[in-house]
Amino acid sequence: MATATKWLRFRHAGTTGFGTLTSSGISLHEGEMFGRNASTGKTLALSEVELLAPCVPSKIVALWNNFHALAAKLNQPEPPEPLYLLKATTSIAAPGAVIRRPSYYDGKTTYEGELGIVIGRTCARVSAAEADGFIFGYTCVNDITANDILTRDPTFPQWARAKGIDDSGPFGPVIATGLDPAKLTVRTILNGAERQNYPISDMIFSAQELVSRISHDMTLLPGDLIAVGTSVGVGVMKEPVNSVTVAIDGIGELTNEFRL
Repeated sequence: MATATKWLRFRHAGTTGFGTLTSSGISLHEGEMFGRNASTGKTLALSEVELLAPCVPSKIVALWNNFHALAAKLNQPEPPEPLYLLKATTSIAAPGAVIRRPSYYDGKTTYEGELGIVIGRTCARVSAAEADGFIFGYTCVNDITANDILTRDPTFPQWARAKGIDDSGPFGPVIATGLDPAKLTVRTILNGAERQNYPISDMIFSAQELVSRISHDMTLLPGDLIAVGTSVGVGVMKEPVNSVTVAIDGIGELTNEFRL
């Protein structure tokens, strides 16, 4: 696999910046991550900065039932078109952030390790064949879900609320460009034990198909995030302090703590 360029955002000395990850630290850039930019020639050590979510989406599109293996396990029909919801942008949390269960909620909370697609150019009604030209890169996502809220009201599945709680959408730590997503594998490690290990190639709708289909419904803007859905191995975070890592070779590892 060719070496990907890994973009990230950070806070340093009270200022937000961006750059690429190198063997010696962060190569600082100026301009716009999704527009014209150039290296400043300066470098910061990772230890000097606070990592932020690697982009600021105008919307987060999250897929449901997009893997053959999970549909089979749940005994659910495979959908003829992508099924998705929108996560609140206020659910974004940075890599390394400590996430706390809301005081009013004492139900089950699950991790969902996923691949995220980051849009690089304004994208409306594009074909699947054109989609790669609008995808900037890929990232790691943990689509945290307050499961008991989802079906609590029998008249209305509460997708937006169950998945939109503050800090329930960490992603990062980088956006990797130049990858073939179909060759990637998602692993989720909960408190040191691997719970998910599944290939992106098992998706019902490929990354390119997702971008095409969704762009026919709503215009996708630079920085928008599509969480492609999860597969088998989703589970409940039960310990008082839970360490969750979503690892995708070629991208990196997103680690957060979830506290009950």
